[in-house]
Amino acid sequence: MERSLSKYIDHTILKAFAGKNEIETLCNDAKKYDFASVCINPSNIPLAKKLLAGTDVKVCTVIGFPLGANTTAIKVAETEDALKMGCDEFDMVINVGALKDKRDDYVRDEIRAVVKAAQGRLVKVIIETFFLNDEEKVRAVKLSCEAGASFVKTCTGFNDGKATVDDVRLMKANATNGVQVKASSGIRTWNDAKALIDAGAERLGTSSGATILAEYENSEKS
Repeated sequence: MERSLSKYIDHTILKAFAGKNEIETLCNDAKKYDFASVCINPSNIPLAKKLLAGTDVKVCTVIGFPLGANTTAIKVAETEDALKMGCDEFDMVINVGALKDKRDDYVRDEIRAVVKAAQGRLVKVIIETFFLNDEEKVRAVKLSCEAGASFVKTCTGFNDGKATVDDVRLMKANATNGVQVKASSGIRTWNDAKALIDAGAERLGTSSGATILAEYENSEKS
């Protein structure tokens, strides 16, 4: 493993009911375990920035979430607004319908617009593997790479999709220009995490980071 396991983890809560107490718990856990980031809905950015001040834990938010069907202008506006609030990283959902319609220029241009709005911050492109066949997954990865994304990401977690070893391998094999892979959804154990990291994942989106770290530490002792 190239770095501490904790720095693979985007500690995540994106549920509609997540209020102040949940965000405080999320950020306190992120500080305790030194996770890479917290991944939260945009309205929670100011609180998270305050709670994480003085740490190296990044604040990540979601754009066009969870359907990806907003217009490009709205996704750009969301990104610009989050940037003004101090957001460090952006996980955007592609327009899945446009991808399936083979409107590749639309998909590429939209990603590129969000990347531009992010002004050099990391942009992770959620391709929603659950809805795609392998040809569509490869095309989504290539379009993301062409558009200047930092990562391609498996799933939102808002459907039955889960990160799989096969999808991560496929995405990793087709990523170019230094684009990395984030696996997200259904990652609850160290065995899950290890399999995805071994397949090529550089980030893991999960709400089970503390459990994963505890299981990893126990495995190192045995």
